[in-house]
Amino acid sequence: MAQPISYIKKRELTEEELKQQSLEQLTDSIAEHEQALEKAIGVLSELHDSGILEAAESLLKAKAKVAEIVLGQATRPEVTNMINNGMAAAGALAAIDPEQTAKLLGSVAKGLEEANQPQDKKVTVFSLMNALKDPDVNRAIGFGLRFLKGMGKGLGE
Repeated sequence: MAQPISYIKKRELTEEELKQQSLEQLTDSIAEHEQALEKAIGVLSELHDSGILEAAESLLKAKAKVAEIVLGQATRPEVTNMINNGMAAAGALAAIDPEQTAKLLGSVAKGLEEANQPQDKKVTVFSLMNALKDPDVNRAIGFGLRFLKGMGKGLGE
């Protein structure tokens, strides 16, 4: 009767066979992704021709010094204030209804358009009083007054 197999010897590849196998996998991958590699080489060529690749390489070589400079600049009070103001402005904009913002910006554009119209008449106190009778002027002044009142309430809180 035959003896049962109790040990399987795994074939170990030589270093040369491993290199050959690796080379075959690389060749297959190149053939499979030929178009992507051609585009990547084209992009790298353009970056090299424009000098951006060299700048990126220099930046990477000096990464410790660049990081030190960036951190030094980012911790300046002016930069910190700018970031805080940007975040506060973003928070305020998030609280405003987008439709109101669009309407207000559209009104500002129309107002600028009107304001750029040539005017030969001199503005007098009487013409200002007459302007209050104009529904558009009255609407804008009323809006401004309500805006100032709301802003005053906000400042009082």
